[in-house]
Amino acid sequence: MPVFGGGAMKRSRMLVAASVLLTTWAGFATLLRAQDQPRRFTIWDISIGEEASAIPDEYINYACGTNGGPPSLPLKGFTEFRRCRADANGLHEVYFEYDDELEYWARALDRKPEIRMYAGTTVFEFPIVASVLFDEDGRARGIRMVTDPRQHVSRDRSEFWELATFLRQRFGEENWACESLPPTEGERPVGTQFVKSRCEKTVDGKRLFLAQSLYEKKGQNLTDPQTGAPQPQAFESITRFEMYDSMLQAPHPANN
Repeated sequence: MPVFGGGAMKRSRMLVAASVLLTTWAGFATLLRAQDQPRRFTIWDISIGEEASAIPDEYINYACGTNGGPPSLPLKGFTEFRRCRADANGLHEVYFEYDDELEYWARALDRKPEIRMYAGTTVFEFPIVASVLFDEDGRARGIRMVTDPRQHVSRDRSEFWELATFLRQRFGEENWACESLPPTEGERPVGTQFVKSRCEKTVDGKRLFLAQSLYEKKGQNLTDPQTGAPQPQAFESITRFEMYDSMLQAPHPANN
């Protein structure tokens, strides 16, 4: 039986690593050959009115939603929506994340453009908490997205309020009914900016609700008043978007 010295063992490990890398590259190259740009299902691939059983099982980490917050009770898929408590509109919120397979391949090959494209659960490269809202019959009657500070992607949290601008453009700039809300007690601008708006629009049989915020809440301050130390994350920067079937009776959007 041959006895390997340190150099031989090192070469053996390098060969194994090279083999893994080549296998990874071959897999990603196959995906690229199959189509010009590998497809990853997103929140836009879910249609209002679609039955839970008809939505492709192309997502991961299903769970009961918490009004756009972190996931709660884990689920096997959208069809288990009834395990989630109904909200004020009688809808069951199911949280989900995008499949991370393409992100895995891109990171394994250090393909930075693809990493940016496929990283996290995002819309316009903004990280979001994504969820679908089902009625008692199992039809998707709404979708919800809220910017998600838990994910570390290319967008900084200070930019999160700007997602609303991209969403307004996606659905057309015209015919939005918007109002700018005044600060409540203790709310202050971040630097010179104070943003607190709510918008609504009906288009193509859908009711859209859009809220964006950028301000310091009561008790928040970019500088610690006692020590003078910087507190760079002490502010609110949020976009919340909800889209409902317009036939749904008076949905009540849940603002942040």
